Amino acid sequence: MSALRAENVYKVFGRRSQEAVRRLKAGAARDEIRPMGTAAVIDASFEVQQGETFVVMGLSGSGKSTLIRMLNGLLTPTAGRVLIGDQSVTDVSPAELREIRRTKISMVFQHFALLPHRTVLDNVAYPQEIRGVSKAERVAKAEEVIALTGLAGWESSLPAQLSGGMRQRVGLARALAADTDILLMDEAFSALDPLIRREMQEQLVELQSTLGKTIVFITHDLNEAMFLGDRIAVMRDGRVVQIDTAEQILAHPADEYVAKFIADVDRSRVITAGALMRRPISVVQLGGGPGVALRELQSTQGSAAYVVDRRRVLHGTVYDHDLLDAQRRGDRTLESVVRPDTSAVSPDTPLSEMFAPAAEAQLPLAVTDDAGRLVGVVPRVSMLEAMVPPSSDGAESPDVAADQSPGTAGAPPGAVQAAGAAGNEVTASVPVPDETPVEGETR
Repeated sequence: MSALRAENVYKVFGRRSQEAVRRLKAGAARDEIRPMGTAAVIDASFEVQQGETFVVMGLSGSGKSTLIRMLNGLLTPTAGRVLIGDQSVTDVSPAELREIRRTKISMVFQHFALLPHRTVLDNVAYPQEIRGVSKAERVAKAEEVIALTGLAGWESSLPAQLSGGMRQRVGLARALAADTDILLMDEAFSALDPLIRREMQEQLVELQSTLGKTIVFITHDLNEAMFLGDRIAVMRDGRVVQIDTAEQILAHPADEYVAKFIADVDRSRVITAGALMRRPISVVQLGGGPGVALRELQSTQGSAAYVVDRRRVLHGTVYDHDLLDAQRRGDRTLESVVRPDTSAVSPDTPLSEMFAPAAEAQLPLAVTDDAGRLVGVVPRVSMLEAMVPPSSDGAESPDVAADQSPGTAGAPPGAVQAAGAAGNEVTASVPVPDETPVEGETR
């Protein structure tokens, strides 16, 4: 069951709002119903899963702030409904709505909304206070989240004594102290200086990895959305035009508007090794002999290979000239010629951190999981391709589509040749799922 769900939600401000909704459902454009009212949100539907960070992104006037205010009942939809779990927020009594806000959903505002006459500790403890929790218990909870948000030592300070970044931390701590499963954040970091904003983004990611809250985050900043969101909903003129992961939105924008919107995003911070990795083809077994490894290199037409054991744990690399020496010596295993591989990255490593190790590697960059198992490789050509934004109409150049393999389609002309000249092998374009044996492994 989803944590939060919006079903065909409309919000029209004006005296003839219901008539406007009927016209919109019949296919009328937003501008056509303007005499009846202002359509802020039009037919918005989505689900937010438990523990997910769901980002709603759009320019000013796109309807994102109106949408988030309907999620906790601050605004009532003109049509459609919002559900938290299986409980509707749209058609409950005022008393039930207050209880939902106290126990199930909390909010962090753009402009802090702190109580100026209360200390940091008292501001953070306030959600527990209005629930009637005992002083000792609410203070303990407040102290816990104050420590989590980096405010330890400032418990007795008033908001006026804090910087903007610290006041926003108090707002975040107060929402966390409410101990609700769902956290709504409306442009929560947009009033902060860039460096402080980045720091708050990183802290939110760190907190989320620990607490596992369900977060709906509103922003107009594309890089912020890409950094924070497990999935992103892009809004335009009141409508949700695309919902997908950051990587899929970068690779497959739904329309020209989305393509232009993402044109200036820092792709190197969003795209990860997991999105680019391919199945490795130059892989040999640690327990095999040099002769077996040389035959593998011959079949792949390579000069080097990754070495794994039967559990697919990466031990390093071997090179053809070392294998020939080992064969002449009569070695029965590869242990004497394996060179450690220090360039391996995890599936979550962003593209920006992959260029340096890839520059020194003679093989495609190895991707390993938490257990050190080889789960894929990233050819340098795939990294080059990933930095090229897709065309706004989604069309490929015919000669590129015809001449390139699936792993290199979309790369700029000459990218394949450049990568090959740099020593990277062209690999098969099939990702390696966890349960699939690495080539060369027996079971």
